[in-house]
Amino acid sequence: MPEVSFYVLPSQSAQERYLFACKLIEKAYRSGHFCYVLTDTPEQSQIMDDLLWTFRAGSFIPHQIYTGVEPDYENTILIGSRSAPENWQKTLINLAAQCPHDFQQADRILEILDNNEEIKAVGRDRYRRYQQSGIKINTHKIGLER
Repeated sequence: MPEVSFYVLPSQSAQERYLFACKLIEKAYRSGHFCYVLTDTPEQSQIMDDLLWTFRAGSFIPHQIYTGVEPDYENTILIGSRSAPENWQKTLINLAAQCPHDFQQADRILEILDNNEEIKAVGRDRYRRYQQSGIKINTHKIGLER
């Protein structure tokens, strides 16, 4: 069973949500975990791809958009709206509205919600689905950074 963590941000900004995702991706990568970032659309995948190049000066996180072809190097962060390939199912960062396909196969799922009512509503649905599957869920309310 995976460990699921929900991060609840105080803002309603999609940009803040994406930037927080970049911080989690960087932390996972520096800890030796390569992860899959699940998005709703190819456009959202492109936003994340672009942000990972620019969100922090001096930061380098090898990443690419997943188009159905696995990268040559395993320690690459994959971003996509498709189901995660087998070797990238251990750590999932979910920015999509739906639960990841085969989420029981993951070791860790990181869910990021902002204060937008639509985002919170679909997040509650995913929370219930995980809960009904018997998965332990951690919730972290993130305060305003000063």
